[in-house]
Amino acid sequence: MNAPLAVKPAMPVPRLQAASATAFASVGNVGVGFDILGHCLAGAGDRADVRRIDAPVVRMASIEGCVDVLPMDAAQNTAGAALMALRKALGLQHGFEISLHKGIALGSGMGGSAASCVAALVAANALLERPLSRESLYGFAVEGEAVASGGRHGDNVGPMLLGGLVLATRDRLVRIPVPPTWHCALVHPHAVLETRKARAALAGDYALGEFVAQSANLALVLAGCFRGDAELVREGLKDVLVEPRRAPLVPNFARVKQAAMDHKALGASISGAGPSVFGWFEHRTEAEAATAAMRSAFAEVGLDSDSFVSPVDGPASTLVPAADAGEHA
Repeated sequence: MNAPLAVKPAMPVPRLQAASATAFASVGNVGVGFDILGHCLAGAGDRADVRRIDAPVVRMASIEGCVDVLPMDAAQNTAGAALMALRKALGLQHGFEISLHKGIALGSGMGGSAASCVAALVAANALLERPLSRESLYGFAVEGEAVASGGRHGDNVGPMLLGGLVLATRDRLVRIPVPPTWHCALVHPHAVLETRKARAALAGDYALGEFVAQSANLALVLAGCFRGDAELVREGLKDVLVEPRRAPLVPNFARVKQAAMDHKALGASISGAGPSVFGWFEHRTEAEAATAAMRSAFAEVGLDSDSFVSPVDGPASTLVPAADAGEHA
């Protein structure tokens, strides 16, 4: 009888030690969807380099880029807080080390704080033995975002996770279809408007009629997106609830908005908490023409600005090559 074959022990499954991800800027609220509607914007983004470490902690290794004065205490940093929540929920025995490369200015109304935590989550997720779905990362992203904004809302992190236009409720993310030809023009003046200050401007009483009108406008925008009907969006993309209360915080806002409308915008409003201003257009050429006029309106009050033109159906956060991502445990 032949001797039995020796059984070799199973080889360990290779495990990534490091991963990097980029999360792109976003337009929060989209005017009519305060705290629940947002879309991604190509052209600017944050990158997070995340390394798996043996110590059962989350720590910040470095922060560089257009913003370098951010908390190095992980619990006070949106990226760190998000990964701390991930570790706790999954009962992970290992930890993470995060290096942030900021490409989105804080206080810009472009989702800068949200981009850091989403990029870190997407990178860390790639290091898990059983990676989670993007929807399953949502709660951790909201928890991280709350560190900076003071509130739990998903209008920035939702679209960064899924891409495109997203309805982000407390527990659900719903991707809203948008015609590929529709573009967004966003102009970011070189000014800072802190989210907490912009939210403070919303304190006070509201008339029931304002809520009814805003609900109707949101419904028109969503219906227009699903049907690809630009005229429905044009009728509905009018913020009657939040914009009037925040407009005084954005220098020369009325002129900037009008510049977008003069170039056939379907609608225009404040991006997120501001001071950036965005407009939606049926075609890229209209969006590109509008940015020059919008920048000129900011220049009237002595503000330089940057402009971005992107499909409304913008890119989701994505893994990017990391120098040491090929190393294994």
